[in-house]
Amino acid sequence: MNRPPFLPMLIATGFGSGFSPVAPGTAGALLATLLWWGLSYLLSAPALLWTTVGLILAFTAAGVWSANRVAPYWGEDPSRVVVDEMVGVWLPLLAVPGGHVFYMLAAFVLFRLFDIFKPLGIRRMERFPGGIGVMMDDVLSGVYSFILLIGVRWLIE
Repeated sequence: MNRPPFLPMLIATGFGSGFSPVAPGTAGALLATLLWWGLSYLLSAPALLWTTVGLILAFTAAGVWSANRVAPYWGEDPSRVVVDEMVGVWLPLLAVPGGHVFYMLAAFVLFRLFDIFKPLGIRRMERFPGGIGVMMDDVLSGVYSFILLIGVRWLIE
């Protein structure tokens, strides 16, 4: 069996985290969360916000492209494609104050719950063709997680 081209495979698998033998989606989301956490200590709050927005936009486009490129080799939306989980978890992290571990963990857990159970129309997003369908269910999971986390922060703070 042929292997997909290297760059699309690298992006689609979230820098290889999608090859995790256990819970590859969680591994991809965890890697993205840890990258964000590291950035939260290196960047000011405004720079972290705009860097996260940039990562979301860049990886959404790269995720659609790479998912389309690996599909002929691995099929539609295989479990090793986790770039969608990376983008999805970065969305609720937009609501997290830099370096705040509790909110960071809440963003991660909320995103994974929405991604696993797929309520409120999330599953319907998978019907979009190709890489768009791969990415959009996780984007919507991230949006719902963001809204919930912002609401919690508003109530607590």
